[in-house]
Amino acid sequence: MHKISFCVMGIILGLVLGTAAIVSGQADEEMLVPMGPIVLAPLESVEAKRTDVEFPHAQHMVVVDCKTCHHKWIGDEPIPGCTVSGCHDVAVSPTRSQKSRVAPDQAILYYKTAFHQMCIGCHKEMKQINKELEMSYKRLDKELPQTGPTGCIECHPKE
Repeated sequence: MHKISFCVMGIILGLVLGTAAIVSGQADEEMLVPMGPIVLAPLESVEAKRTDVEFPHAQHMVVVDCKTCHHKWIGDEPIPGCTVSGCHDVAVSPTRSQKSRVAPDQAILYYKTAFHQMCIGCHKEMKQINKELEMSYKRLDKELPQTGPTGCIECHPKE
């Protein structure tokens, strides 16, 4: 169960960090990693219905390995953004009638599905794990981790 949480957290980071981190192909240069919040916004061709999301990158990278999120990163090349061609670059959601026929590996190509499944999915899974630990009545040596938001307004505050 914990492996799934870490995988999901990793995928979230991959989606978000791809557009912000830069890796040099030369061994003597360092990778530049943004330590502040990263703004997640829809593709340029999409009209936003909600405010952008401020993703706390540094808070997440403490928990997850870079390659977990940056699943197409080869390590000695620049980190590709999450909306690059062939990753999560589909700008239009499948209609409700099409969703039942769309394979999961195809549905995740829609950028919004990728963000929501990764972010909200991970936070919900962490909440479930925390709940199970609390209900197990085991003595915990440390405080349970915070899980992050799962509601629309929590991530997309009104302007």
